[in-house]
Amino acid sequence: MSTDTENVSKDRRKYEFRKVIEELREYEGSGTQLVTIYIPPDRQVSDVVAHVTQEHSEAANIKSKQTRTNVQDALTSIKDRLRYYDTYPPDNGIVLFSGAVSTGGGQTTMVTRSLESPPEPIQSFRYHCDSDFLTDPLENMLADKGLFGLIVLDRREANVGWLKGKRVEPVKSASSLVPGKQRKGGQSAQRFARLRLEAIDNFYQEVAGMADDLFVPKRHEIDGVLVGGPSPTKDEFLDGDYLHHELGDVVVGKFDVSYTDESGLHDLVDSAQEVLADQEVMKDKAEMEEFFEKLHGGEEATYGFEPTRQNLMMGSVDRLLLSEDLRSDVVVYECPDEHEEYEVIDRRHDDPDHTCSDCGSTSEKVKREDVIEYLMSIAEQRGTETKFISTDFEKGEQLHDAFGGIAGILRYATGI
Repeated sequence: MSTDTENVSKDRRKYEFRKVIEELREYEGSGTQLVTIYIPPDRQVSDVVAHVTQEHSEAANIKSKQTRTNVQDALTSIKDRLRYYDTYPPDNGIVLFSGAVSTGGGQTTMVTRSLESPPEPIQSFRYHCDSDFLTDPLENMLADKGLFGLIVLDRREANVGWLKGKRVEPVKSASSLVPGKQRKGGQSAQRFARLRLEAIDNFYQEVAGMADDLFVPKRHEIDGVLVGGPSPTKDEFLDGDYLHHELGDVVVGKFDVSYTDESGLHDLVDSAQEVLADQEVMKDKAEMEEFFEKLHGGEEATYGFEPTRQNLMMGSVDRLLLSEDLRSDVVVYECPDEHEEYEVIDRRHDDPDHTCSDCGSTSEKVKREDVIEYLMSIAEQRGTETKFISTDFEKGEQLHDAFGGIAGILRYATGI
C-alpha cells in the first residue's frame, strides 16, 4: 500500500471512529448497565470470554431486576460478538460497547458496537459498567499531537522517550558518574573541578547518544523535541550542541521539571501543553495559509460543496480541506429529466423538498449520506489527499463558518 493510500485510509478510519464515539457519547443508561470492554491485542479472546462469563454470573446479584436483566443481556451480546474472533483480537485490539440505552418515555433499546483496530494499541484490558459508555481512552487516541522526542536530565540521571499522540513511551535511561560537589580529601580544588566537568561532559554525550540513536532514524517523521530538567543542566546540554544538528534544529521548547526518572517524562509533557497545542495546529495553519494565498492570488483554490465536488470529479484537487466540526449530510436528488442536484443540510434535519433548478420539476431523493464520507470517497478515487482542519484558530474557524467547512487546494486552475 502506498503512503498516500495509507494516509487516506488513516484519515477515513479516524473520522469513522470519531463519528461512532460521538454517537456513543450521546447514549445514557437508566442505571449502571452500559458495558464497555477494552481488549489489548495480546489478550487471548478465550480469556475475555471467561471474564465476561464470570461478570454475567456475578450480575445475578444485582438487586434491581431491570438493571440485572439489562447487564446480563449486554454481556450476552458481547459474548456473541467475541465468537467472530480467533485466538487474538485484530491489530491494536478491539473495544466493545453494549447496553440498554434510553430512548425517552421510560423506553430503552439494546445497542451493541465494536470498534476494531483503534488508531493506537490498547494498552491494558479494561471492563467498565456504568450509566455511560467509556470513550475517553479512544478520544485521547484521536486527539493526536503527532510524534515528539522527550529528554529529561539532570547531572544524576536521564530518561529519553516518545510522546505518541497523548501516550508517553519511556525508552532509554542512564545514570551518571558525576561526583558530588564535595571533593574527597587530598584532591586539589582545581583537579576535582576538572574531573567533575569531564564527567558532566561525558554524561551529556551519553544522553545525546541515546537521543540520537532513538530520534535521528525518525527525523523526517518527528514533529519536535522537548527537553526538561533543572537549570542550568538542560541549558548546558542544549547550549553545548551535544545533540545531532538535525535534532537541535527541531527542539521546540525547554522546561523546568523536578524529576528526571520516567515520571519526569510525564511532567515534561504536562509543562509543554501550550507548546504542544501550538505545534498541533501549525500544520492546519499552514494548509489554510496556502489556501488563502491561492484564493486571493489566483484561481487554484475552491470552496463550498458544489464547486469542490465538481473539482474533485475532475481530479483537479490536490488537497481536500474539511473542517473537523463539519456535521452535515448531503442529499442527492434526481428529477424526471434525470438532472442530478445536491443539498447539504444539518445532520439533525429531515430531507427538504427539492425543485430542479434546470427544469423546475419536483425532484426525488436518491440517497442521503454523510457529506464528509461522500467527498472523501471521491477524493480516494482521484488520488486526492484529505486534511481535517481544526477550528482552534481563526482561519480554521473561517473555513467552518464562512466556507461551509469544505474547501480545496487545486493542482491547476479550472475556472469552477
